[in-house]
Amino acid sequence: RGDKRRLLQVVTTNAREAFTRHKLKRASDFAARSRALSELGEVLGLPEPPLRIECYDVSNLGPESKVGSMVVFEDGLPKRSDYRRFEIKNVPGQDDFASMEEMLRRRFLRFLKERDEPAGKRRRFAYPPALVVVDGGRGQLSVALRVLDELNLEIPAVGLAKRLEEVVLPGQPEPLRIARGSDALFVLQHVRDEAHRFAVEYHRKKRERRAMASPLDDIPGIGPARKRALLRRFGSLQRL
Repeated sequence: RGDKRRLLQVVTTNAREAFTRHKLKRASDFAARSRALSELGEVLGLPEPPLRIECYDVSNLGPESKVGSMVVFEDGLPKRSDYRRFEIKNVPGQDDFASMEEMLRRRFLRFLKERDEPAGKRRRFAYPPALVVVDGGRGQLSVALRVLDELNLEIPAVGLAKRLEEVVLPGQPEPLRIARGSDALFVLQHVRDEAHRFAVEYHRKKRERRAMASPLDDIPGIGPARKRALLRRFGSLQRL
């Protein structure tokens, strides 16, 4: 309390800002990114560094507004033009595994559809990742592996569990613990955190839109201005 509390707040703020500067410096250094991707490839047993990584996350609040996010990193940097948001449409209730499956299936079916297009007509889904990362543990990874297997796609996939930052690998009963502070773990954390941020941001926007929704929206001829005028005049939907 008092002076000690204020000191703690200053120290916490300084540490957070120092860590942010460290991440930006690390991400902007091409040589450091190359080393990190090479180390990640070695740790995961990949034949070559994963130059394109796609990470998937699911966000929901109860059974409504289930959304998913796909973020893309190329050469260790976010490629925001390739980010995608998914509104989960075919999953009743709250089921993270089924939501993850729907999102992955939609993404890779689009890949199969678009990959054979002429080079000039290919869209962003036409390019496969060198590594798929799912935010979660063995359950989420099993879903990803099943989708890839059913579509006959040989793309490496791993899961990154939040609690202990454990990497779940296919066919290995024990999770892989990458050394704290290593470049390989930094890449995975950066990708996972970005996917989580992107999913939560989309979920928050949908929730805000739903909160502002009104039965008046379904009546032809009533736009935003007329709706505001009616509510000002009558005071509430019940009185209207």
